[in-house]
Amino acid sequence: MHIRLFFLGKTRRPEIRALLDDYAGRIRRSAELEIRELREDSPAALRRLDAAAGATVVLLDADGTRFDSAQFAAWLGRCRDGGVRELVFLCGAAEGFPAALARRATRRIALSPMTFSHELARVMLVEQIYRAFALLAGHPYPK
Repeated sequence: MHIRLFFLGKTRRPEIRALLDDYAGRIRRSAELEIRELREDSPAALRRLDAAAGATVVLLDADGTRFDSAQFAAWLGRCRDGGVRELVFLCGAAEGFPAALARRATRRIALSPMTFSHELARVMLVEQIYRAFALLAGHPYPK
């Protein structure tokens, strides 16, 4: 499975960048992972959102489906075991994702009913993806 994360805007805080890099390295033990940061104000950059036909595109959205960690892991496992080749996550900036791109989403999920900065939401997403793979592998990390 190939997982692609599209983040709108740059991750500017070095401590957030360090966490993203750490969890990305962990995820890469279980799946191919690509992270792209797109400039918010650039239509050309937004056109680079090139998800393959048939990809499952997931938009992080406060009104999306809420999973606990075990449910998210089960969903990710069903995607992986069901033959999903590409899983794309869209994580917007403070204003969200442009509507034209958000319409491409085949699924919407919420990380929490609480509101978080977009940089912290990125870390929460990659940590939950890593946690899901750890749960699926029976690794002790989630305990």
